[in-house]
Amino acid sequence: MSIFSLPGIPNIHSHAFQRAMAGLAERRSQREDSFWTWRELMYRFAGRVTPESMHDIAAQLFVEMLAAGYTSVCEFHYLHHQAGGQPYDDPAEMSRALIAAARETGIRLTLLPVLYMSGGFDGRPLSERQRRFGNSVESYLALLETLRSEEGPLLRVGIALHSLRAVPESALRELFGIRHVATGQPIHIHIAEQVAEVEECVALRGSRPVEWLLANAPVDDNWTLVHATHLTDAELKGIARSKAVVALCPTTEANLGDGLFPLREFMEQGGRFGIGSDSNVSVSPVEELRWLEYGQRLFARQRNIASTDELPSAGESLMVQAVSGGRWSNGLGEQSDDRLMLDQDSLSLSGAAAVDVHDRFVFAGNRSLVKDVFVAGKQVISDGRHADGDEIERRYRRTLRALLADS
Repeated sequence: MSIFSLPGIPNIHSHAFQRAMAGLAERRSQREDSFWTWRELMYRFAGRVTPESMHDIAAQLFVEMLAAGYTSVCEFHYLHHQAGGQPYDDPAEMSRALIAAARETGIRLTLLPVLYMSGGFDGRPLSERQRRFGNSVESYLALLETLRSEEGPLLRVGIALHSLRAVPESALRELFGIRHVATGQPIHIHIAEQVAEVEECVALRGSRPVEWLLANAPVDDNWTLVHATHLTDAELKGIARSKAVVALCPTTEANLGDGLFPLREFMEQGGRFGIGSDSNVSVSPVEELRWLEYGQRLFARQRNIASTDELPSAGESLMVQAVSGGRWSNGLGEQSDDRLMLDQDSLSLSGAAAVDVHDRFVFAGNRSLVKDVFVAGKQVISDGRHADGDEIERRYRRTLRALLADS
């Protein structure tokens, strides 16, 4: 194997439709903008997305992911219904749009339909803007059953709980009391992303989100905890013991002002992690890996935080962890035939030896080094381009203009 070949990188957390609103939430709306003010804009934008526009956005996003070096994506999908909450004639229509985009582009897809039932820990009903996300446990299980019939070598259907605030305790217990739901399928959940979320959970459930989840759900190596930003030492150790994967999304976590995950301490406990592009303000595994390390350096005022005794190269350690944790998280089985071929003529790789390549890939400059990409042994990116990229881009431009014209 060439020293300029790297394994394909799993993207274990994405909201595809948010690619189309990247850069639209960067003007201050009030004195102190936060995740919660950003969420209101996101809800307004989500209300305009149709199955057709979802397909066009996702196809463009998936091409960008492939060209950047992501060869699989976990799509955390909650836009189930029409804008007012009325189901489509086919309740799986929005999900099918994502599946079609993945098949058109050739990316591996772990589709994670989201269970979303309440507007907060107090069980309040969904707001008008949240209604298109909602399902009962019964309708959610029916959706899962429908989508599982679509599974194939490049498509896995898993389970997503939006968050503890959106899934009541009774529903969680009902869901995991059903044997076939919890047998080996990927299970993903947003958790402990914001301080306000932690405080509300303590006030209404008597414990912190991760603490409560570990005590009340069968958390094991099938689970992926997304963000898990705000943790106690006991929670950190509990996640590591459970063998759950943590999905870290540094560019989105920075964009939303979430906070920093305690990476070094988690690695010292043997914890597993992968990376995700989340809101897709950035579609670059290099940027996620780089800022995962750089955020830790700024906090600790030290260098090479992710390096270990076994892997003293910070770039290699980050890559090995992200690929290993990501492959486990997406539940797609063997993915060793997903490969990236780097541009060996790039100045950033000039004179590189095998020991240098990971660090050059992650830390040396901003020009993409990915030249060719193979998924399941099939070439999907050649010389930086997707064969259908021009047509997919044309559709995306048309769709984005239409969405923004309605804003």
